[in-house]
Amino acid sequence: MEDNRSALSAFPSPAGPPDRVLDCRGLPLRLGEKTRIMGILNVTPDSFSDGGRYMEVAAAVEHARAMVAAGADLIEIGGESTRPGSTPVPEEEEIRRVVPVIEALREAIDVPLSIDTFKPGTARRALEAGAHLLNDIWGCRDPRMGELAAEFGCPLILMHNRVQPDYGDFLEDVVTDLKESVRSARRAGVRDEQIILDPGIGFAKSHEQNLLLMGSLDRLTRLGYPVLLAASRKRTLRRVLDLPSGDIVEGTVATTVLAIAQGCELVRVHDIKENARAAQMADAIVRLRPDKGTAAWTN
Repeated sequence: MEDNRSALSAFPSPAGPPDRVLDCRGLPLRLGEKTRIMGILNVTPDSFSDGGRYMEVAAAVEHARAMVAAGADLIEIGGESTRPGSTPVPEEEEIRRVVPVIEALREAIDVPLSIDTFKPGTARRALEAGAHLLNDIWGCRDPRMGELAAEFGCPLILMHNRVQPDYGDFLEDVVTDLKESVRSARRAGVRDEQIILDPGIGFAKSHEQNLLLMGSLDRLTRLGYPVLLAASRKRTLRRVLDLPSGDIVEGTVATTVLAIAQGCELVRVHDIKENARAAQMADAIVRLRPDKGTAAWTN
């Protein structure tokens, strides 16, 4: 195993990610000046929060327009639920769900579109249909996902995940896994400035580990890449508040504010208006701090 100094030297400056512009296939997305809000658009029958509501293209477009009007800076389309216990979807069915929606959204709205998939075939068809970003819940474990991001010149979101949740030092293991995802993306040709990290809340982690990770996001932001938090309406929030998924907007808002305080640049949420307002307030405080961007590496 490489020593800590050599591991760090392969990554950007520990001062954290500078203000940058993601090149979303011709649509610029500027980071640094404000937290970017990613709206969730599930075109699935079984997603834990909104399954079945936006399966029709017209309903999906209407919802996407409403999210943009409420403050969403980009929209993510998913055609397969990844909640625990969900039924796997054949690639052909996933493509059938997402491609018409992406094609319609390209005409209806002018914000970047992200495709949430781990299947290279679906990713290719979505990018050919006009998607601007690729979100891989397996963190480029399949190098074809990185190769597609490089081929289409799109940003790649690398989410932390494991087949088995077997950890030694949990936080250190998450950091190590994400570093390996970055290396895999780089080997596939993805440029550093097009990489985004996601801690993978709710994936291969216990309730306590999810809470610990959300309170330790600065460990990830110090890697020098933009970090996306996707905790909206997830089981950990529902368990803490003892409420159903549709009634925990305050819990999601709390995670959004804490993520911003720890340096995250993007949040992926269902409830756009509430989270966009909270982010605007948190940004007004956090982004004016004189010590912003001066954190050192910690272990």
